[in-house]
Amino acid sequence: MNRILALTVVVSAFAVASASAADGKALYEKDCAKCHGLDGKGKTKMGEKMGAKDYTDPKVQDAVTDAASIKAIKEGFKVGDKTLMKPSEGVSDDDAKAMVAYMRKFKK
Repeated sequence: MNRILALTVVVSAFAVASASAADGKALYEKDCAKCHGLDGKGKTKMGEKMGAKDYTDPKVQDAVTDAASIKAIKEGFKVGDKTLMKPSEGVSDDDAKAMVAYMRKFKK
């Protein structure tokens, strides 16, 4: 009985983790890809116009913290008076964390 309970807990935890990863990808594709690209390189028309970074570059990834990325997702990103990124509407803290975790997978 204890083994069944333990196995159920492990399987449930795996399912939750898998769902979060899928949500991060879906949210990234919905909210981020038009500028940052499906591949994270920032080579879209809008990404090139706004100076989106190449998230496949380890130096770029190392230069940005998860906290800064989450803040940019939730609050947007400005340089001076110029808005480079609008905030993602209706994104929870967990959603933003999942988006950042997905973005981290682009690092080569």
